[in-house]
Parts: sequence; structure tokens; C-alpha cells
Amino acid sequence: MFENMFPITETVRRIILIVGSGFLGFTVAISLAKPFINLLIKHKIGKTIRDGEDAKLYNSLHEKKSGTPTMGGILIWGSTLIVILLSRFLSYIGVFEHSLINRNETYLPIITLVSVALLGAVDDYFNIKGWGKSKGLNVRPKFFWLILLALLGGLWFYFKLGYNMIHFPGIGDFTIGLWYIPLFVLVIVATANAVNITDGLDGLSGGLTIIAYGAFGTLAYYHGLYILAAFCALICGATLAFLWFNIPPAKFYMGDTGSLALGATLGVIAMLTNGVVILPFIAAIFVFETLSVIIQLSSKKIFGKKVFHIAPIHHHFEYLGWPESQIVMRFWIIGALFATVGLILGLVGMGI
Repeated sequence: MFENMFPITETVRRIILIVGSGFLGFTVAISLAKPFINLLIKHKIGKTIRDGEDAKLYNSLHEKKSGTPTMGGILIWGSTLIVILLSRFLSYIGVFEHSLINRNETYLPIITLVSVALLGAVDDYFNIKGWGKSKGLNVRPKFFWLILLALLGGLWFYFKLGYNMIHFPGIGDFTIGLWYIPLFVLVIVATANAVNITDGLDGLSGGLTIIAYGAFGTLAYYHGLYILAAFCALICGATLAFLWFNIPPAKFYMGDTGSLALGATLGVIAMLTNGVVILPFIAAIFVFETLSVIIQLSSKKIFGKKVFHIAPIHHHFEYLGWPESQIVMRFWIIGALFATVGLILGLVGMGI
């Protein structure tokens, strides 16, 4: 309809799709944020402290945050789904040529976002109710379902989409055959848990998520995956609205329904853009946070000593007296620098 009145080039159409998706994601989420927060408060959907060896030390740092509304991730993925359905409707009536639902580009990210979000929501609900040994889903069932979902995704990538290789920037593609499936599972489970581990300070994981999705959205664009790029922009917009209320002092927290889902979906997008090799750069802080936990647990088990006062590492700096906002912003800066390096490697590896 609009094309008949205002002829536009294909490039402009793509930019409108991508920028418009991000804008709509932000608009929908920011409009729903306050009513959603009030709903969480009304139903007492508040964060409780998990039990564990470091619980006392953690409580000393975050006691004032107990009871703060959680499950804010619903705002992110809920707003994302609203915009996706809206895009489908606008496409159906002929306002726009494309919707954000595309078999080759966004089926898997959307399915991953929703399915893992539901798994995280169950974990959050267990935490709120104080169920489970650690006030949440036990590790084994959580990992079982996460691995199962990742395995289904890996099978779809390999058998339906024909993915069977990884790309090394500046070197080339290497076919790995069936090994692609366990690699896919490893990437999805790792990114899901890495973002979940990082989600411990006001604004930390939200800001880093925007950086990572922005980088992969850019990479998707240059791969010709314009619908996927728009999807990344949509996630960025919705997460930015969440971040508006999550920066210190946070009005609500993302919860596992947000962090697990955003992490797993980020892993899927990395596989779709053949960017698994540059993922550790684009998601560097998530990697550092995870390594700090692995190092801490390994050191305690093998040597009986801690390397950090408390893990993940953002809590270590908090224990040392760094203000929370200072840690968050410095981690954002470091994350942005590494993501820029990763993006450059990805683009150069494509010959751009």
C-alpha cells in the first residue's frame, strides 16, 4: 500500500523493518512495564535468596534486595511475541511485505525463546515458593530439559536446515558432520547458563544482552538474514525498555525466565549466523563470569580454597567495595569493546 505512494529501495525497506522492529519492541515493553511491575508486586512475585555455601556472604551484600519483584523477563519475551504477531498481521493485510516469522531465519529463535522462557518461569516460581533444595528447580531436571530443547534444535539445524560446518574468520568453513549436533547443544546450554550466571547486579545482564544482540544483529544483516536482524533489533528494543526499570535501584529483576531464554536464543542466533567462533568475543563478559564460577568450584574441590571471595566475579568486586553501578558500567564497557572486536572479526572473515 505505502509502496505505491512512496517508492522506496530495497535497502531502505530493510532498514525500516529492522529499526521499526526495535522501536516497536521498546514502545510495547515500555508501555507495559509499570502495569506489569504493579502486577508482580500485587501478587508478591518477589525474589528470595537461594540457599548455598555462599548464602551468608551473598545475603550480606544483597539483603536489601530480597522481595524485589522478579520474572521481569516475561516483559521482554512477551513484548517480543506481541510485536512478532503484530508484524504477521500487518504483513497479512498488506501494510508490510515481510513478517518476523520466517522458517529459515526466526522459527528456531522464537521457539527457543518461548520454550526456554517457560522452563525459566518454572524455576522462578519454585524460587518464589521456596520449593526445592536450593529454592528453585534442582540442577538435574533443569539441565535435562535445557539439553533436550537444545538437542531438538540441533537436530532441526542439521537435518532440516542442512547446517554441518563451522566458520573460522579469515580461514574458511570446516565441515564437522554429525559433530554439529553436540556442538549446538554445548553452545545453547553454555550461553543459557552464562547469561543466567551474569544476572546478579542491577542492569548488568540487560546491558550486556543488548550489546550481544546488537552485534549479532549486525552480523545477520551482512549475512543477508534481514528478518533475523530485525528479530535481534526487536530483542534489543524490548530489553532496553526492561533496562529502563532495571538499572540501580532495580524496580524488578529479569529472573530465569529472562536470562535463560535470552542466553539460549543468543546461542541459536550465533549458530544461524555461523558465528560460534566469535561468540566468546561478543559474549566475553558472560564467558568471564562463567569461568569465574568454574574456577571457584574447581579450586574449592581440588585445593579446598577459594580463588575469589565470592563467585561469580561481579560479586567478588562487590565484596571488595566497588559500587554496584561502577561494576555494571565497567563490565558494559569491557563487553562492548570485546563485542566490537568479535564483530570486526566476523565481518572481516566474510570479506567485508
